[in-house]
Amino acid sequence: MKNSKFIIDKLGKLFEQGIISSKDLTSELLNILKSKRDEIVFKMKLTSKDEFDVLSKRVENLENKIKKLEIKKKNTKRVKKS
Repeated sequence: MKNSKFIIDKLGKLFEQGIISSKDLTSELLNILKSKRDEIVFKMKLTSKDEFDVLSKRVENLENKIKKLEIKKKNTKRVKKS
């Protein structure tokens, strides 16, 4: 119940700030969920803080590379065989 109230409060603040675009709302929601995920993993003490920071930076870099590759893939045109 506490976690759902947290998310509802965050969404309420977003609407108060005037975020109307669905892309903005989606990106903010993803940021909230990522930070909550990071907080949970840190509380579980699965890794040390330094190791966690390094691993999260690596994951972030990999996500950026994937996005770049997806954009590159969309921009390439396929040639039709005749």
